[in-house]
Amino acid sequence: MIILGVDPGSARTGYGAIATDGRRHRLLEMGALAPPARLELHQRLHFIHEGMAGLIARLRPDAVAVEDVFHAANTRTALVLGHVRGVILLSAAEAGLPVHAFPPATVKVQITGFGRAQKAQVALMVARLLGLPGDGEPGDAADALAVALCRAHLQGSPLLAARGGPA
Repeated sequence: MIILGVDPGSARTGYGAIATDGRRHRLLEMGALAPPARLELHQRLHFIHEGMAGLIARLRPDAVAVEDVFHAANTRTALVLGHVRGVILLSAAEAGLPVHAFPPATVKVQITGFGRAQKAQVALMVARLLGLPGDGEPGDAADALAVALCRAHLQGSPLLAARGGPA
């Protein structure tokens, strides 16, 4: 199974694709979609949508896993993040893919065993779980890989079935 994990962001949307049999995981690709900062919001959203559609067409994932909305102190930031998340969901829907959304704390528990783990701890465990050299680099792509690994770990779980509805 191929899972495309996504960490939404208007400046950088991280992505990471893994191949998994549920127990062993292999990195396929990771990176970030980074629209030029000078673009207006609607242009950044288009850039992200086109990038996601291209990734989906090329990687042919079986599922998409996305980090769920978190509570932001800044209302505008939360609204923009919601727009970005919307184009990610649209890209998956256009491809007919199932989407599973996970709150950040759930991802951290599945990857590190601790729901309040720091980004560096998550990156370290992502590197270990995927057999990557070094201690991992925290960032958008590592966060996206963590979401993909979370989805892989929950394969067959009632928690995943409960998240099979609208993301």
